Amino acid sequence: MAKQKKQPRPKAETPKGFRDYFGAEVTERQEMLRQIAEVYDRYGFDPLETSAVETVEALGKFLPDVDRPNAGVFAFEDDGTWMALRYDMTAPLARVAAQFRNELPSPYRRYTMGPVWRNEKPGPGRFRQFYQCDADTVGAPSVAADAEICAMLADTLEAVGIPRGDYIVRVNNRKVLNGVLEIIGDLEQPSFADGATWAEIHDRDVEDAVLRTADKFDKVGVEGVRQLLGEGRRDASGAFIEGVGLAPYQIDAVVSFLTARDSTNERTIANLNEVVSGSSEVGMEGVRELEQIANLLAAQGYGPDRIVIDPSVVRGLGYYTGPVYEAELTFEITDEKGRPRQFGSVAGGGRYDDLVKRFTGQEVPATGVSIGVDRLLAALRAKGRIHGTRQGPVIVTVMDRDRMADYQAMASDLRAAGIRAEVYLGNPKNFGNQLKYADKRESPVAVIQGSDEAARGVVQLKDLILGAKLAQDATLEEWKSQPAQTEVSRADLVQHVRAMMERHQ
Repeated sequence: MAKQKKQPRPKAETPKGFRDYFGAEVTERQEMLRQIAEVYDRYGFDPLETSAVETVEALGKFLPDVDRPNAGVFAFEDDGTWMALRYDMTAPLARVAAQFRNELPSPYRRYTMGPVWRNEKPGPGRFRQFYQCDADTVGAPSVAADAEICAMLADTLEAVGIPRGDYIVRVNNRKVLNGVLEIIGDLEQPSFADGATWAEIHDRDVEDAVLRTADKFDKVGVEGVRQLLGEGRRDASGAFIEGVGLAPYQIDAVVSFLTARDSTNERTIANLNEVVSGSSEVGMEGVRELEQIANLLAAQGYGPDRIVIDPSVVRGLGYYTGPVYEAELTFEITDEKGRPRQFGSVAGGGRYDDLVKRFTGQEVPATGVSIGVDRLLAALRAKGRIHGTRQGPVIVTVMDRDRMADYQAMASDLRAAGIRAEVYLGNPKNFGNQLKYADKRESPVAVIQGSDEAARGVVQLKDLILGAKLAQDATLEEWKSQPAQTEVSRADLVQHVRAMMERHQ
């Protein structure tokens, strides 16, 4: 009989593009989600939790490539139906809004928080699973809903620890860009740099090309955008990037739109009026909507130090149908090469009136925002406002195995007072290992009670934080004057532990 092959042991490794989160990382995220939820709740939004799995049909156009269901999402076939882990939080909302439209109030205001999954190539800081935190209003056509989202976004950033002056919410409108595209399409230009007609250029998805180019405005500046909209541009590496092929005065129209931001929202709106006035009704409608949003926000006290009209916000304009907004952190951090740079965008959203229509055939207005929780946490760490550490529990050490009930009672008293505590449950034979365990847990205090202390009704409290400081650089006199270990009454255990912990807060 052939000898059966021994099964190899599985590798203990995280799947490519994913990561594990420990201790402080988890609690910091939980705390941030709680803070965000409090703001959303104050604005009257209700929580919604949808399945992590949707049908590929429901995800629809939000897939990178709908002809290949496995591309871009983690998909599987179940009894003839393709299913996938959710790609974002918006597609599930559209499905819910359509499926329960007769039961839900209109407008329907919901927020949701949780992981999404994208089957894309991972990179530095880019993972296949990450958290999104969305808030949306479905069924409200008024731009008052958009203004409210912008105000709520500003309040949320401040609630999680980004002070005024360290962020800006920038607002644009897809309709104004549509007006600009109408204008450049209506200009009488028989041919472009390569001899093609406008119709031929348009057949090459010039709209997408203009959007992609405009999105590079922050990186390449006005002159770079001009070159990319025209014949092309040579980048820093010497490679030539082919341009869109627009005529000079068509380029002027796009650049005038992108550079319309001025010192006040009123001046910016006046500049946009000049760009589209008399040339595009849809463009003028977009300008009027921006003016309404600015007025609504100003009436609530949200000035340009928090929210600005900024036509250079282009990301997402291919997806949104009206107002679009982006929250950007304005402070500088140091990148991996030691160079200063701004942290950048941490949230974005806008109006998407076509989404629910896929399910019902009827247009349903909707607007919302998505916050990148992991990016916000990274920003707070970069500014030193959170530290990626968490204080461990108080450790009740075990000096006598037969008195485990006494030690558990001590831990129970501490927990009842709201103090994290645990009894050491490893092998208590070596007391030094118990203190090493407490250090590894970053515990603030160790509780020690042997048979002698028990007989006298006292416990020893070891201040582990002070002890570590004294061990580093204290003189003998300082060591004697600030003892790291104190004897207290067992009856006063909770009171003294709390006082010891408060000394280091």
